[in-house]
Amino acid sequence: MIFQLVQQLVKQALDTRLIEREDEVYARNQVLALLQIEDFMEVELEESIPEIPDILEQIVDYAVEQEIIQDIFDVKDIFLSQVMDCFIARPSSVNKQFYEKYQQSPEQATEYFYELSKNSNYIQMKRIRQNIEYKAATEYGELDITINLSKPEKDPKSIELEKMAKKSSYPKCLLCVENEGYAGRIGHPARSNHRMIRVNLTDENWYLQYSPYVYYNEHCIVLSETHTDMKISPLTFKRLLGFVEQFPHYFLGSNADIPIVGGSILSHEHYQGGNYQFAMAKAEDDWTFSMDGFPNVKCSIVKWPMSVIRLRSEEPASLVEAGAHILEKWKDYSDQTVGILAQTGGTPHNTVTPIARKNGEWFELDLVLRNNRTSDEHPLGIFHPHADVHHIKKENIGLIEVMGLAVLPARLKGELEEVENFLLDKTETVAGYHAVWANELKARYKTVVNESNVESLVREEVGKKFLRVLEDAGVFKRNEEGEAGFRRFIDHL
Repeated sequence: MIFQLVQQLVKQALDTRLIEREDEVYARNQVLALLQIEDFMEVELEESIPEIPDILEQIVDYAVEQEIIQDIFDVKDIFLSQVMDCFIARPSSVNKQFYEKYQQSPEQATEYFYELSKNSNYIQMKRIRQNIEYKAATEYGELDITINLSKPEKDPKSIELEKMAKKSSYPKCLLCVENEGYAGRIGHPARSNHRMIRVNLTDENWYLQYSPYVYYNEHCIVLSETHTDMKISPLTFKRLLGFVEQFPHYFLGSNADIPIVGGSILSHEHYQGGNYQFAMAKAEDDWTFSMDGFPNVKCSIVKWPMSVIRLRSEEPASLVEAGAHILEKWKDYSDQTVGILAQTGGTPHNTVTPIARKNGEWFELDLVLRNNRTSDEHPLGIFHPHADVHHIKKENIGLIEVMGLAVLPARLKGELEEVENFLLDKTETVAGYHAVWANELKARYKTVVNESNVESLVREEVGKKFLRVLEDAGVFKRNEEGEAGFRRFIDHL
């Protein structure tokens, strides 16, 4: 049985161009060594061969049964990653192939690397397919909704071992370049099958990789060679636009650089991008304006629940200068009539979430205005999801959510099913934090809900909640008072 699994894995590696025919025996022997097998017998393969993740699962099960590895989540993931590393070229070869294909077109280069990352099981496509994904129609376009089921829960053994494990500062974080090829350890993910593309941005060394749990097509991460804190500056805008010059089919954006409105990892400078058009990118201009001193830049306010300034120009350098001007003005801007204070007690509150893209001949730089001030009424953030939507989304609103993709917690899968059953009178109760919402839905849909439409109704209402999340995060609300406040800021530029 194990010989068949090894042979199937080698065959799939050949079919997906992870290896060439000349590599077959070498790769097979590397896998056999990991499995502590000293001989091999060829077997006849069936026409239908499982996909690589399914074969790997069976090989890992064999390794556990033979007591080669322990039956612990992190240990199994490390072993799985080591098996796949037998089929992947070294970083120098991967980069050479990438840039050879780049000479044909940037699209060919990224397509090659994306397929390599999926076929090597670095991108966990089997787990990603478990996610619940759909679109929710709103006045701002179709929002993307994802209930994230792709990251499996660790078993109790892994959790216990992680508590007991010796602390290590290598690599310093999950984004450091030292993760490339790192075997992993208890509490730090396996990265033996991880490769990065070297990219030059503003004469600095940066690295392109894909997210192991992609949330959209070609979801990539571009990270700094040095482990430095996130910082939004004119140099950020120059890097983002420099990247989309090199890869015009990708967008690239940055999380904000301060807590609450920032991303989950603020300790390592990095950006996120990909080959996907979010609802925000397709959103129309709400109104336009001009800025003195920037004749080559077209400026507009985007029709979007958050507060977005869009800059357009055929010259990236002009966008960098215009963006720098707006950032400087915003950092020091206060308007108490709409709750905006630039700082309290010396702590700064204003920053931006920037996103760059190329749209035809025009470069675009979106600046989403952010403020992380808190209050007694909103201790998690005034411009953060408010308490009445926490039952759906409580976490920070980072770059991905800003653009219109809700990444919702796995708990909602079962909880929303409970809400559906409650609407159908199959149960009398739902989780406490959903109770108010569920009763509102029951009153609204009592006469129309049935087995065939209950799921779509609940999903539509989740979409409305996510829209509320974005509205909460907007610093200038989309009402008369908010628009007046936004225009005051624009006049201040």
